[in-house]
Amino acid sequence: MAFGTKTNERPGVRAQARHVRVSAYKAREVLDLIRGEQVARALEILEFSERDVARVILKCLESAIANAEFTAAIPPDELEVAACFADEGPTLKRWRPRARGRATRIRKRTCHITIIVGRIDEDRLEILREREATTSRGGRRAADARRQRVLRSRQAKADKRAAEADDHDHDHEHDHDHDEAETTDEVETDVAETDVAETTDEAETSDVAETDEVETTDEVETDEAEATDEAEAAQDTETTAEADDDAGEADDADADEDASSDGKDD
Repeated sequence: MAFGTKTNERPGVRAQARHVRVSAYKAREVLDLIRGEQVARALEILEFSERDVARVILKCLESAIANAEFTAAIPPDELEVAACFADEGPTLKRWRPRARGRATRIRKRTCHITIIVGRIDEDRLEILREREATTSRGGRRAADARRQRVLRSRQAKADKRAAEADDHDHDHEHDHDHDEAETTDEVETDVAETDVAETTDEAETSDVAETDEVETTDEVETDEAEATDEAEAAQDTETTAEADDDAGEADDADADEDASSDGKDD
């Protein structure tokens, strides 16, 4: 009993990736997206897929396209994904330690990915080319409209940036003038304060000098008065001493005279 052509017996050029460290179930989910698609569309799907296995499948598809181009001389734009499948590979056994001395088995799955690309039928190829031409014309019109919108948007952004730059320059000049005015005012204020401080210092210096002169004059007068008093006191002392000496001499003379008188009387 025949069931038709088997998957691995389909005509076409194939490429295979063996011992891929991913389960066959995960690989089949991505392979189902590109089965029967044109190679350009399949490459686009795989490029934007979020599955990690899509990178391996993308490399396998590119290898199949290269094989078809260089061995069978089939242009890439005439190829489609005729078949793709993932077979189970060897399973790696590992163990994870668990509580109470037990261990849990870990199964690390692998798979073998096979992609077969073949030439598109002539009738279908004509339909695809007509559809692509129609889409390309509409795409060109859409691209031109999109390009015009992008140009207008860029021009508007450039004008806005130029206006903002002019406003910024104007504000900068205004701030610069304001800063110069403030600087001038600050310099004038500093000069005035410096003048006032110098005048105050000069006045204080004059007052201090006058005070020192007055104190010096008072000290000189005091010293002169003290010297005069000392001289007068010394003169009075000398006068008193002379008077005392004269009085003593007079007393001695009187005593001598009295003694002489008594001797004469005897």
